[in-house]
Amino acid sequence: MKDWFIYSIGFLAQILFSSRLIIQWITSEKQRKVITPNTFWTLSLIASFLLFIYGYLRLDFAIMLGQSLTYYIYIRNLQLQGQWQKFPKVIQYLLFAVPILIVLFYYNNNKIDVDLLFQNDAIPTWLLALGIVAQIVFTLRFVYQWIHSERHKASSLPLGFWVLSLIGAGLILTYAIIRKDPVLFVGHLFGLVIYARNAYLIRQTND
Repeated sequence: MKDWFIYSIGFLAQILFSSRLIIQWITSEKQRKVITPNTFWTLSLIASFLLFIYGYLRLDFAIMLGQSLTYYIYIRNLQLQGQWQKFPKVIQYLLFAVPILIVLFYYNNNKIDVDLLFQNDAIPTWLLALGIVAQIVFTLRFVYQWIHSERHKASSLPLGFWVLSLIGAGLILTYAIIRKDPVLFVGHLFGLVIYARNAYLIRQTND
């Protein structure tokens, strides 16, 4: 498959991820506190799907792992905000089925492409390990956010979410530089600024 097409999918995903951050950032700046608009989770869900496909086409297990771990957390937050119920039933079923379809997409003549994912000459073992650790740390922010939201029965983005975002994004940025991946580099370099700003706003609100 042509590189320009693969990178187009990746950059489209990052544009959507960046758009959710910009919308969230502008909304928060207007109210001088961290706000989580409904569109944040909708854009997250769409972007996550696209970036998963990008990771598969790039044979990059670290990217795929990160997106697969957060997919249903995005859906759960939409439920907590009362937005998921507004989706047509057909769309709900389709979105729930997408991960299963992606797993089927893994298969090549009924055999999962494990060798392609874990024995990619372009990604040495130590670099793959760094990428996986980076994605796990980055994903933990949503696990933390999910637990926090379930406890308070409302979708919100607490300080711990932004701290983990900064650490995870820094690790992924390092991975992207070594991997020479422009999609990850651009997306996470931009994100670092907004993560830091949101952490600052929360600190100001709590002081």
